[in-house]
Amino acid sequence: MVPDRYKTPAIVLHWLIAAAILFQMQLPWRFHDLKTPEAFALIQLHKSVGITILVLSLARLGWRLSNPPPPEPDTLARWERMLSAIVHVGLYGLMIGMPITGWLLVSTSKTGIPTLLYGLVTWPHIPGFARLPEAGREVWNGFAHQAHGLLGWGLYGLIGLHVAGALKHQLFSRDEPVLARMAPGAVAGRWAEPRLLLIALGVVVAIAGAWLVHPRPKASAPLPPPPVQAETPEPVMPAAARAPKVEAAKAPAAPSKWTVTKGSTLGFSTLWGGQAVEGRFDAWSADIVFSPDALDRSHVKVTIDLASVATGDPQRDVALPGADFFDVAQHPRAVFSTDNFEAVGPNRYVAKGKLALRGVTRPVRLPFTLKIDGDKARMSGVTSLDRTAFGVGQGEWQATDQIPTQVKVSVQLTATR
Repeated sequence: MVPDRYKTPAIVLHWLIAAAILFQMQLPWRFHDLKTPEAFALIQLHKSVGITILVLSLARLGWRLSNPPPPEPDTLARWERMLSAIVHVGLYGLMIGMPITGWLLVSTSKTGIPTLLYGLVTWPHIPGFARLPEAGREVWNGFAHQAHGLLGWGLYGLIGLHVAGALKHQLFSRDEPVLARMAPGAVAGRWAEPRLLLIALGVVVAIAGAWLVHPRPKASAPLPPPPVQAETPEPVMPAAARAPKVEAAKAPAAPSKWTVTKGSTLGFSTLWGGQAVEGRFDAWSADIVFSPDALDRSHVKVTIDLASVATGDPQRDVALPGADFFDVAQHPRAVFSTDNFEAVGPNRYVAKGKLALRGVTRPVRLPFTLKIDGDKARMSGVTSLDRTAFGVGQGEWQATDQIPTQVKVSVQLTATR
């Protein structure tokens, strides 16, 4: 007996894909200011749904190739059969082609932001494309952008033809049970068909859901706090030791060489769309020669591996080393150096140096406190930098409406002599 409808797996996949496509087609209309955290979360949702459609469409195609569909009604005209075949082939091509071009678009983006499926699973870039030379990535990215847009408009057209054909046969052709093949039990020619009304409700829910959903930006993982060490009490000197002594004049002591110990941190904080962003650099080194009694001979040089930036958000951590921000490919390190120190109070100093970042060198003042106990020292400093003065934030990120101009930089370190 020849079946008069699709098998259950095909029906389930059909309606799941249809709902996902209707939901997905609405999201781009909400893409306005793409620099906000909310927009990033919305784009991640768009990418997640796209990959879901790709997987479901491949499963649907595999099922169709191994399970031929039921025959169409004998009453269909030849041109209707031909148009139906063209629309179906086109829909399969678009259901697979659109996610692939979107995937290619993401894989060749200069920011290289990863795809997190529904904020849970990392989806890789297309192998090979992310490592192409910059010129090659730009060519493929331009192609993917154009193709993705054209396929999107084509999808609108084919869906319109597909729906129009189904409604024509359902509402005006009593002897052509086309809808019943995908909605078992539907009676052709019946306008108040319950299954048709249920489908219409599903369409409204899918479209409305895309406009009502407000995905939250993924919360940054907490960064470890600066190390806290117990205060070391000052030793009590015996009276004899406190008695003044008359000694021969000694030459001023040379500044000591200090080695930074584990647990020291170099961090920064700013805002993004009103949300606080805390970050740090996990790889940096400091060459410190310093003594409060020999400030004129003290000097410090800090070298920072910019690719080691960490903010607790994998999307940001991939974007920050890119050309729009730190441009690690051209300027992998930042260097702060100084040999100019000023004492401004008990255990309080100001380092007046220069910071070389992203090919730009600017003067920087770093106020800091310093406590030395024997051969151990603890230092804490905070300053503010104008990111735009160093070119951190190119293109659309030059504006300061989402990320302010000033970025606070803090250092907490312990060192041994």
